[in-house]
Amino acid sequence: MDFSVYTNEQLNKMNKNTLMETLGIEFFDAGVNSIRAKMPVDARTHQPMGLLHGGASAVLIESIGSLGSALMCDLKIEHPVGIEVNANHIGGISSGYVIGVGKLLHGGKKSHIWQVDVFDESNNKLICTGRLTVMIIQKNNES
Repeated sequence: MDFSVYTNEQLNKMNKNTLMETLGIEFFDAGVNSIRAKMPVDARTHQPMGLLHGGASAVLIESIGSLGSALMCDLKIEHPVGIEVNANHIGGISSGYVIGVGKLLHGGKKSHIWQVDVFDESNNKLICTGRLTVMIIQKNNES
């Protein structure tokens, strides 16, 4: 799937009034089978010790994969639904930005699998690696 046909404005449009907006997640680059986003490491995303919260990394992983899957769906008749996310925390970061690099591993009719690596923007150090499985379900159009 070539996601480069979407502008950054289009990629970020769905963030309004969501957790992604609250955490400051911004999509900034899309290509063939890949999407990139950045997230600030600050009070919004810290755990009590002042480091990036592992849950915030998981939110970034799920946000990237879910957006990519949504772009692959006909949202009038189907929904992408995350059914499993995992995150392995490799390193820590206390300030700056992290960059999430999502790669589509499988884009089937009923399921998608995304690999997302999270890096420290300042030194490209791997902070977290994760995977998201998305199920594509048909909308129930009954009222």
